[in-house]
Amino acid sequence: MTEFDPATFASVGPQQFAKLVKTTPDAQIKEVMSGDLRERILDTVFDRMPSLFRPDRAGSTNAVVHWTITGRADGGSDTYEVVVADGTCTTRKPPQDEPRLTLTMGPVEFLKVISGDGNPVMMFMTGKLKAKGDLGLAANIANLFDMPKA
Repeated sequence: MTEFDPATFASVGPQQFAKLVKTTPDAQIKEVMSGDLRERILDTVFDRMPSLFRPDRAGSTNAVVHWTITGRADGGSDTYEVVVADGTCTTRKPPQDEPRLTLTMGPVEFLKVISGDGNPVMMFMTGKLKAKGDLGLAANIANLFDMPKA
């Protein structure tokens, strides 16, 4: 990705990451996300989710959400679990609990959604994002996090 240095990825803040996603061509994102850096990028994104969680917006929401990101070099996918319960958010890989919602998308769409650069509703309508389970939760999931702005 543009100005992307794998050695310092962990130190790139959410806003800077959002800017990188917004300014990097989709083909380049897809290339990076099908290579050796994929796991590091996904792990870092999910490791940061609890710090971006907004318990004030979650209210009484208790849910297990599986995020399945397709497009691995071997043709497979990676699934991470996000658990929102009692005003907290935790993440883990591999998933351990039955999901209330499963979101499936390609790596470009995933990075656009979590960086605030993509419209998940439009992605859903065009089949680029698939949601199985609680669609009301799917529509509200972004509100539970302090999404970065590029």
